[in-house]
Amino acid sequence: MSDAVPETAAKPPGLPRRRKPGLLAQYLPILEWARTYDRSVLTNDLVAAIIVTIMLIPQSLAYALLAGLPPVVGLYASILPLVAYAIFGTSRTLAVGPVAVVSLMTASAAGAVAAQGTALYLEAAITLAALSGVMLAVLGFLRLGFLANLLSHPMISGFITASGILIATSQLKHILGVTAGGETWPAMLGALASAIDTINPWTLAIGIPATLFLFWVRKGLKPALVKLGLAPRSADIAAKAGPVVAVIVTILAAIGLQLGERGVDLVGAIPQGLPPFALPSTDLDLIGQLWVPALLISIIGFVESVSVAQTLAAKRRQRIAPNQELIGLGAANIASAFSGGYPVTGGFARSVVKFDAGAETPAAGAYTAVGIALAGLFLTPLLFHLPIATLAATIIVAVLSLVDLKTPAKLWNYSKADFAAHLATIVITLLAGVELGLIAGVAVGLLLYLWRASRPHAAIVGRIGGTEHFRNVERHEVFTVAHVLSIRVDESLTYLNARWLEEFVLEQVAERPAVRHVILMCSAVNEIDASGLESLEAINHRLSDAGIGLHLSEVKGPVMDRLERTHFVKELNGHVFLSQNRAFRELADNGGVREEPIPDAERGMI
Repeated sequence: MSDAVPETAAKPPGLPRRRKPGLLAQYLPILEWARTYDRSVLTNDLVAAIIVTIMLIPQSLAYALLAGLPPVVGLYASILPLVAYAIFGTSRTLAVGPVAVVSLMTASAAGAVAAQGTALYLEAAITLAALSGVMLAVLGFLRLGFLANLLSHPMISGFITASGILIATSQLKHILGVTAGGETWPAMLGALASAIDTINPWTLAIGIPATLFLFWVRKGLKPALVKLGLAPRSADIAAKAGPVVAVIVTILAAIGLQLGERGVDLVGAIPQGLPPFALPSTDLDLIGQLWVPALLISIIGFVESVSVAQTLAAKRRQRIAPNQELIGLGAANIASAFSGGYPVTGGFARSVVKFDAGAETPAAGAYTAVGIALAGLFLTPLLFHLPIATLAATIIVAVLSLVDLKTPAKLWNYSKADFAAHLATIVITLLAGVELGLIAGVAVGLLLYLWRASRPHAAIVGRIGGTEHFRNVERHEVFTVAHVLSIRVDESLTYLNARWLEEFVLEQVAERPAVRHVILMCSAVNEIDASGLESLEAINHRLSDAGIGLHLSEVKGPVMDRLERTHFVKELNGHVFLSQNRAFRELADNGGVREEPIPDAERGMI
């Protein structure tokens, strides 16, 4: 017996061994990254927190306005949720808080049970956060993060594009200074058209310049600052503070021109202080009305958040745990509910800013929460004269970046089915509202998937001369023989497509009277369910009655293991071959076509 130590696989250079976190650290990621926290990391996190705080203050006020809630609720939703995510989340750079799409969905859900401005409306928004938080946490503990994969990218892209259009349209009334409502795009446009003669010129004089300024800030301020000699990173950070400049200038304009007396809507008094303790509703009737919207908010929030987190983590060769992200977002929403907030998730723009600013750990989010809390304590009186039009301009500029007009053309060229799902989601969301649009998008996507799965790709194949490769006869010049029909099946055989395959094989045989052998090439078949087995048995019996042999080739081991537990293999009137090439050579030779002999060892089942 040798005393030699067995060799182990060499570890690729430059890749440190990743230690598996303990059970407690898996559910409390803060225990993992806090061990290496030092002064350098603290400095980077504080700098990032200051920048995100400056960006988040006007955004949180604006998104609360979009959700139909008092602006201070946006501040409440930007404090404890950030702390909760810092404890339970796995992304080092994700910025959690109010976001545009979730705010719109909150307005739609709460507006269905109460009028804006009422206590019941606020209660509904708080309850939505609690329900969403519980749902996300439960999904995380049950390791069900994969369910988000049911939402296809074309559907999500279409929903976000339509939501961006709805959000921007809904804010035009604040830019124009008119009263207009509506939950759908036609209703919004109709209400705006009806109120066109009531435009407030003073509001327009604030809203239009603020919107143009913010558009310019997004694209033009950074290059301008770089030309003036500012370092690119400093210029980028300064450009992110553009909304704060718009807030300060318009507040000064409102005070100096006494715009409140000229009919311009102002934010007004914002309660000072920390978030209050709040309790979600326990009214079962209200919960019954809100649980479906809460589930939709949870799914969209998770998909948006985890896609941003994964993108940013990949840039630093880090990783996130999607199931733990569910728990982190669930904890953030529960914290929001109990502090008087509304549903939150990870935001793309803020997360990118946080990433670019150098945040290294989730602690940057907790420091941001401290900054927002200080703003709630000391800065809210200064926001009394802030025009609502400025907040509307902030929302419009932010959400129009969500509108993707390039994807439809790409999808049309690549996949008509995905284009149909994308377009259906956009149209239904615009015409019927966000909830029905999202549900319809999921339904259309699933129906298209089922339709495609029920019509799998199968090809008649032949051998390319001088090789052992078999390819589609319609795409390549291949060698075939009249009495052997080789069919490559490119999908697993399930109840969705088994009957289709049965009809396809029998049709192809009927068109070829000379066929005496049929080979099903199964290299792409990963599973055969009970319905697929039944169809194979039916094909075998029908071909046997016609004096035609049915053969299988390149059957994968796990599939063959299951087939061997049935009577199918024994009743098969042909053979199971290890390779398609060997099956073709033997059966062609049996028909009088000379081929080299096949060693017995190379025949048989996988």
